[in-house]
Amino acid sequence: MKGVITKKVLFTAVAAIALLGATEAWAQKPTLHRRTTHKRVVPRKPAEPLYSVATGTILRTRMNQTISSKTARVGDTFTVTVTEPVYSTNGVVVVPVGSTLTGRVNSVRPADKGGKPGQIDASFTRLRLPNGRSRYINGSLTDLEEGKTTSDNEGTVSGKPMKYNRKVVFIGGGTIGGVLLGGAIGGGKGALIGGILGAAGGFAGDRLTKGPEAEVKSGTQFGVYLNQGISLPRFGETAPVTP
Repeated sequence: MKGVITKKVLFTAVAAIALLGATEAWAQKPTLHRRTTHKRVVPRKPAEPLYSVATGTILRTRMNQTISSKTARVGDTFTVTVTEPVYSTNGVVVVPVGSTLTGRVNSVRPADKGGKPGQIDASFTRLRLPNGRSRYINGSLTDLEEGKTTSDNEGTVSGKPMKYNRKVVFIGGGTIGGVLLGGAIGGGKGALIGGILGAAGGFAGDRLTKGPEAEVKSGTQFGVYLNQGISLPRFGETAPVTP
């Protein structure tokens, strides 16, 4: 009887020790916590105020390289530099001096016999500011002759609405920059208007004599007419960095 009691006591002691060890092991086991992710909230930068430049505004520009109706091809590009600042409708400078425009040759006709002068039709597709900011534009070639443009007290030049059927093109035979600016009926086709053929003078009567090429020399000054208004922030020397 005594042996049975001893065995029971021994079994109880072993069970108690095992239970105590399991409890300690559980207590030492690290508690698992659900991981929480925190998104970094980046404060949204306030939008820059934009200022409008109206349709019909004329940018005074200067040619940066020479192009000729003899060698130019459709799709060729060239650049011009803005020579006077452009102001918004409420007097804020948005396009400073030194900005550049990219021009594109839309059509070209070399000089031909019968005194026909060469022609280059061009449009302007991109504006780039000195701070690196750029944007697409819709601009056409125009002139800066007195009476065809007006200037307000901020110096912004504006022109009369450009007629749909009057394309202004570079035409050979001019004395300034090697070209004249003239309109052509029907988008560049048909007879030249405004007495441009008079520039060919003595060539027109000779069927075998080729007219002068349209050579737009570097430094030639002319206007770029905005067919659509644009909106830009006030010009700053450094363009804001997009996060």
